[in-house]
Amino acid sequence: MDQARHILAIDLGTSALKVALVSTAGQVVAAEQETCQVILLPGGGAEQDPQHWWDLITRASSRLMAGAAVPDGSVVAVACTAQWSGTVPVDEQGQPIRNAIIWMDSRGAPYVRRVTGGAVKVQGYGVGKLARWVRSTAGIPARSGKDPIAHILWLKHEEPGTYHRARAFLEPKDWLNARLTGRLAASADSIALHWVTDNRHPDRIRYDPALLRLAGIERSKLPDLVAATDILGPLSAEPARALGVPAGIPVVAGTPDLQSAAIGAGATRDYQAHLYVGTSSWLTCHLPVKKTDLRHNMAALPSPIPRRYFVANEQETAGAALTFLRDRVLFGEGPPAAAYQEFDRMASRAPAGSHGVIFTPWLYGERTPVEDRFVRGGFHNLSLSACRDDLVRAVFEGVALNTRWLLGAVEHFTGRRLEPIRFIGGGARSDVWCQIFADVLGRTVEQVADPVNANARGAALLAAVALGELTFDQVPDRVRVARSYRPSPAHAGLYDQLFAEFTGFYRRDRRAHTRLNREPVSRAAGPAGRY
Repeated sequence: MDQARHILAIDLGTSALKVALVSTAGQVVAAEQETCQVILLPGGGAEQDPQHWWDLITRASSRLMAGAAVPDGSVVAVACTAQWSGTVPVDEQGQPIRNAIIWMDSRGAPYVRRVTGGAVKVQGYGVGKLARWVRSTAGIPARSGKDPIAHILWLKHEEPGTYHRARAFLEPKDWLNARLTGRLAASADSIALHWVTDNRHPDRIRYDPALLRLAGIERSKLPDLVAATDILGPLSAEPARALGVPAGIPVVAGTPDLQSAAIGAGATRDYQAHLYVGTSSWLTCHLPVKKTDLRHNMAALPSPIPRRYFVANEQETAGAALTFLRDRVLFGEGPPAAAYQEFDRMASRAPAGSHGVIFTPWLYGERTPVEDRFVRGGFHNLSLSACRDDLVRAVFEGVALNTRWLLGAVEHFTGRRLEPIRFIGGGARSDVWCQIFADVLGRTVEQVADPVNANARGAALLAAVALGELTFDQVPDRVRVARSYRPSPAHAGLYDQLFAEFTGFYRRDRRAHTRLNREPVSRAAGPAGRY
């Protein structure tokens, strides 16, 4: 019998780093995890240390390979996926020259607004620039300043020494690949949020000289482009030793987390939706055409699947809201080891609707379905009778209500009802949350088996396609659904009412949030910190 072949899949999340051994058929054989920290800085800064990423990866991989029940020789490729919309400035050798600026960072907002503005504006964008950007890319740099183009512009103006020293600015996934192979390159899907590529033909993505001029970024500062399914090169000897796998095996270019999640959820067919809930959240699907929805800050961007686009969107805080509740509200120092399981029990004790308590999860601004870096979250309609169970369930429901807001925008964008919705990420481990999502969304929710390793599974399945062992059409049949949750008709009217109030809070309070959180108030809001 032929020996099974495995992919070493590296999944660099914002709060967790996972390394997994996945068979080329898509079975996660074993996985290890480490915890990452985010450095929060005044003025909207959010950074991480790339060397710390690498230390966590090698620690987890060494432990994985030492305990794995498969021989080293069965590992035939390495594939990475990582948090998207980040910036790692590197020197000629691919070494970081400062911390990575990650997707939460909004310090570049003034500079991106300067390059996208104009005398005559639509939603804050200069009309001519808006038309030029949308025509080529399907979108335009977010005014929130959280895209890599904004990170690079912030460095150019605030840290000019770093900008000039940098040989290239890499996405986190592409920096990992450079560490593995020594090659500076980006996949055409990972570079999309720089907004400097012509995406009109998904099989011919290239840099657009006019957009580079508009952005004020030199082409020489950006990596060459490859396809997500390309073999980037052989694994170099030093990283191979650190990882515990054979040197010389192929390193696949790979794709960022949003795209690998779709593959790992088995949602590779057009209009097949998946919901991810980790630190952040998204609800997306693939489609065959390039489209734009400026009002809801969504666009159809290049997919790692050839000749396909996917609906790009993101909610800033989802699982992070539960972490905030655990560490900043309920437990503080030394939360119980099983806090999230206790949250499930508490949420199940409270009634649907949390006795009228509503939580808005906008703890670090929002991207979609509204783009607003100043909006902030909170508990609403509190009374002296509210208890901890109500607060916990309200957080579960608040994230789901925000997803319902996004679902409406995505269904309008695609022109069809999306059902069922496959559910992955750490949030999908909670049976209580699965049912809340089904009830709030009014859609059947499919809980994917082993949802926490969906991104690693997606990276490995993409690598199996790159190696010629699978096709993307075969992927959905390789991903198992553990359980389906159907919406309860008894709760439909209640959640309709709560949803109307939820969106009303945003409309009524957004100007106050802007006044309270616009500079210099946000600089005085608190010191640098980690979470």
